[in-house]
Amino acid sequence: MNRARVLWQRVPAPVVDIIVVALAAVDVWLSLWDATRTDVALAALGCAALAFRRRFPLGVFLLTLPVAVTQPVAVAPLVALFTLAERCRNRRLLAGCVALAAVASSVPWPAAFTDVGRTMTLIDFVYSLATAVAPVLFGQLLQAHRDLARRLVEIEEAREYERSLHAQAVLARERAQLAREMHDVVAHQVSLIAVQAGALQVAAGDADAKEAARTIRSLSVTTLDELRTMVTLLRASGGNATELTPQPTLADLHKLLESSGTHTELKGELPPTVGTPAQRALYRTVQEALTNARKHAPGATAHVELWQDGDDVGVTITNTPPTRPSLSLPGSQHGLVGLRERADILHGTLDSGPTPEGGYRVRLRIPLSAD
Repeated sequence: MNRARVLWQRVPAPVVDIIVVALAAVDVWLSLWDATRTDVALAALGCAALAFRRRFPLGVFLLTLPVAVTQPVAVAPLVALFTLAERCRNRRLLAGCVALAAVASSVPWPAAFTDVGRTMTLIDFVYSLATAVAPVLFGQLLQAHRDLARRLVEIEEAREYERSLHAQAVLARERAQLAREMHDVVAHQVSLIAVQAGALQVAAGDADAKEAARTIRSLSVTTLDELRTMVTLLRASGGNATELTPQPTLADLHKLLESSGTHTELKGELPPTVGTPAQRALYRTVQEALTNARKHAPGATAHVELWQDGDDVGVTITNTPPTRPSLSLPGSQHGLVGLRERADILHGTLDSGPTPEGGYRVRLRIPLSAD
């Protein structure tokens, strides 16, 4: 039965209207005995009105009543009554329409030329009343079924929203815990590094040692500032604080190069129409490339080039081979993975790899209109 209902629902509405009008016309044609032109006109009007029963259910039902009075038909008034019951929630109106349909089907017509007793008329009225109640009950059943299906969809949406809120709450707790760990462990250690570097800068007699201590202290302070920003982002859990937190742009690029601890040359410039997300991606790419150069290529120099190629903009960071042995520092390539993900989000590409001279090159290309 469910399969048949699904197949019936797939039939286009105009096709259903044609079928209903045709059935009503056949029912009327089989009942037209000694019909006058008025009877034929009323029958044609009632059958044709069924095509508009969805838009004007009450009006169409009233137009089918004359057909039921003049001819012993069933299809047209019952279909109109079913459509009205399927769309109407006024029980009193439906009860009145059932009574009208029963009266129209049982009243003898024409009254002046019929010899039908009251008992037979009453029996016809009872049968007509029972017949008219059936489509109303069926229409109300379909209406209740639609309401129940709609209610189930709303309940499922509410449950899905509740599950989403629960997942967000769990994520917020995890982010808050991660923020606490970062603040308690990493911030403490970086603060000690900054303090020790400041003491070394004051106590060191060698100029190179003072400069190295100054660089270490500057980088530590910058790391603390960024760490505080990250902790704020984690605690915000996607709230308004996340949107209001300032993010670096190309205007901060010179400051980044000065505090990178690597001798870096900047070349090229980009138009001011570059979007903020694109500027942030370019900044983070330069930051990650210089950090990797400082970790894995001590003593190397770097070259940063900003460029525009048609509708694309990008940056190329190239560092020379190291001049000193590198320390064994942990590396998981997560920085480059994050940069590639950021580039994919902006519909760009990120290429990285060693150069023939023994250095390393990172190249980012993103659309100028990336947002």
